[in-house]
Amino acid sequence: MAAGNTAPPPSTGLGRIVAASLIGTTIEWYDYFLYGSAAALVFGRVFFPETDPLTGTLLSFLTYAIGFAARPIGAVVFGHYGDRLGRKKLLVISLLMMGLSTALIGCVPGYGTIGVAAPLLLTTLRLIQGFALGGEWGGAVLLVSEHGDAKRRGFWASWPQGGAPAGNLVAVGVLSLMTTVLSDDAFDSWGWRVPFLLSAVLVMVGLWIRLSVDESPLFKQALAQAERRKAERRAERLPFVAVMRNHWRDVLVAMGARMAENISYYVITAFVLTYCVEHLKIDKQTSLNAVLIGSAVQFCLIPLFGALSDRVGRKPVYLVGAVGVGVWSWAFFALLDTRSFPALVLAVTVGLVFHSAMYAPQAAFFSELFATRMRYTGASIGAQLSSVAAGAPAPLIATALLGSYGNSTPISLYVALAALITVVAVVASRETRGRDLAAIDPDGSAARPAPDQQAATSA
Repeated sequence: MAAGNTAPPPSTGLGRIVAASLIGTTIEWYDYFLYGSAAALVFGRVFFPETDPLTGTLLSFLTYAIGFAARPIGAVVFGHYGDRLGRKKLLVISLLMMGLSTALIGCVPGYGTIGVAAPLLLTTLRLIQGFALGGEWGGAVLLVSEHGDAKRRGFWASWPQGGAPAGNLVAVGVLSLMTTVLSDDAFDSWGWRVPFLLSAVLVMVGLWIRLSVDESPLFKQALAQAERRKAERRAERLPFVAVMRNHWRDVLVAMGARMAENISYYVITAFVLTYCVEHLKIDKQTSLNAVLIGSAVQFCLIPLFGALSDRVGRKPVYLVGAVGVGVWSWAFFALLDTRSFPALVLAVTVGLVFHSAMYAPQAAFFSELFATRMRYTGASIGAQLSSVAAGAPAPLIATALLGSYGNSTPISLYVALAALITVVAVVASRETRGRDLAAIDPDGSAARPAPDQQAATSA
């Protein structure tokens, strides 16, 4: 197979593919992050009212963490069928599942109405959210990665990554609006439900856009090859089995690379609300506005870091982000402790700048590790297994450390340790910039570089 443009040309414009992936991931992350912000601000009082505020928040973050347990399961299920049936079909299903479960969260009665059934229903719907998101990320970034060329893959594939800050921006923005126009009692009573119910409308918009795009041309080519092997009665391994057999090292690299990225993000955007509101007694509006500004800056930076990874490589950009969040974790809490709004904005924004340096090249980096017929499964498993150990317990661990020690020093150590793990994983990995996705062998051997990369190397 020749390197370069080995796949048939896409029938859908790349711009539309990018827009569909970005809007879809924005809606999915809006749904997912909305839960985290609400857990920090209101769920403790609504669903766990018989505990003290910090314990109620801790229990809320526990239900928040449970959703992560379903993400690897979603990664395996959606990855299997996404590698067998196509990326587009599974992305439509994930969007519908996420939107429906989020809208239903807005309908769950509080503890005062139905007792213990309230947190049980909340937890069940959170599990469905996690299952859907486990399948969303891999499909969205692959749809873009497999349509674009190797020279600018980092830039184009980073756009779906922008769905995370965009989703957080919308989620925090809607919550901020509700806290501005409503009293605390009204917000706790019914106002927090409005952003969850809004998800039903957003999903219809995302569904309309996502149905308009075509399947990945690389996947079509790989599917045709698989059909020929089937006709010749040559067995093909299940995607999960093939990944674990041939790409287990790449799965470990992806898991390690996500440790600092995942933990730092949930500390900076979710736990920060608890730290500011419960520990520092800063009002909700001020805390939400700081996250709002930081998320807006991050959305603008992600494509820039993605483009930078096309020029200098995935690893250098990723390492700057990992080292940066490890060092910044100490300044982060020192700035928060000043209780100054400009300091809060600086703390969150700089933290998200370093996070962007990891998150932007991640889509192209992980896509370039796996062969086409197991890429959805491999990228999703690597990303979502780490979320159980990293993102899931991050706000929970940070809240518990704050309750036990009464200060931020152990939390800074926690983030710094995660950064060290990520640095080791990325240093141990191989550079993937410029790979021809169609030339990555199913046995996990390195792909040949694209023609422009070969020319640069020979020069």
